[in-house]
Amino acid sequence: MDLSPSGIAARALRTRWFVRAPIGLYRRGLGWIMGDRILMLEHTGRTSGEPRFVCLEIVERSADDRLRIVSGFGERAQWYRNLQADPHCFVSTGRMRRRPATAHLLPDEEARRALGRYADAHPRDWDVLRGAMEKALGHPVDTFPMVELRLDTAL
Repeated sequence: MDLSPSGIAARALRTRWFVRAPIGLYRRGLGWIMGDRILMLEHTGRTSGEPRFVCLEIVERSADDRLRIVSGFGERAQWYRNLQADPHCFVSTGRMRRRPATAHLLPDEEARRALGRYADAHPRDWDVLRGAMEKALGHPVDTFPMVELRLDTAL
């Protein structure tokens, strides 16, 4: 058993109840407990048409209501595939609840630059994230697909 931070994180990422636990907090209006670096994304299932939920880390935030998130499991992540099919979604983070947004998939080069900025700002977090994903995926990674969520300004 790998007890390194990356090993523990990789194991946690493969534990469904653990990764889904924050969703209950957000749905009860307690998302602020998770801080300002985590969001809950509500998206539409591409086959079912049903609402789906996932909590993700915000890797970059701009002043003009844009949040960037990465798909640690690449393009095979269900939430990522759902956003490809329908980019309209809702975002909850901190005390902000269910704000409409539109997802834009970023080109690889822009994702690489944004991850570089994230790694510079949060080197320990980047080492753990990258290490966890490499252990979970079974191969080295240097970048991940990235999505920019543009929050609707008209409320």
